[in-house]
Amino acid sequence: MTNERRESLRAYIRSHWIAPQPSAHFRYAAKTCGSAPAMAKPSMAAPAEECADNASLAELVGHLDESFSEMVLRKIDELGLTDAQCYKRANIDRKHFSKIRSDRYYRPSKPTALSLALALELPPEEIDELLSKAGFALSRSSKFDVIVSYFIENRCYDLAQINEALYEFDQPLLCV
Repeated sequence: MTNERRESLRAYIRSHWIAPQPSAHFRYAAKTCGSAPAMAKPSMAAPAEECADNASLAELVGHLDESFSEMVLRKIDELGLTDAQCYKRANIDRKHFSKIRSDRYYRPSKPTALSLALALELPPEEIDELLSKAGFALSRSSKFDVIVSYFIENRCYDLAQINEALYEFDQPLLCV
């Protein structure tokens, strides 16, 4: 990583990362402990009309959005890539990618989801969408997430450079 990139990343982390403050939790707990008004306990036997409408719930569950693996496969096709090009860019082995291809409901780890999003060189909004389909988001309270966000915002999708920066800041690496 160049010194210019390193300094730019350090400045980005300083301005975007919310450093953990463990003592803040205890101060908050001490201030609020016992001072909250008592809340009424909900009745264990709720009337049937207040429960969820089973037909509506079944309808919702039957009409789910596109899954993580479906979005990945669609993006590969839209970009004119082969599966091999995608999984090699993401540093994912063929067997792992085969699981993604064969299971509509595949749930990746966050590093796997990010590696695929970066391999596809998706714009930031689409990376957020893909991560949400896997149940993840990038957070300002995680140094790992802030570092990855820096590279996404700067449209630098090179996993080697991102992993180098993660390593330099003692963070776990993306798929290796």
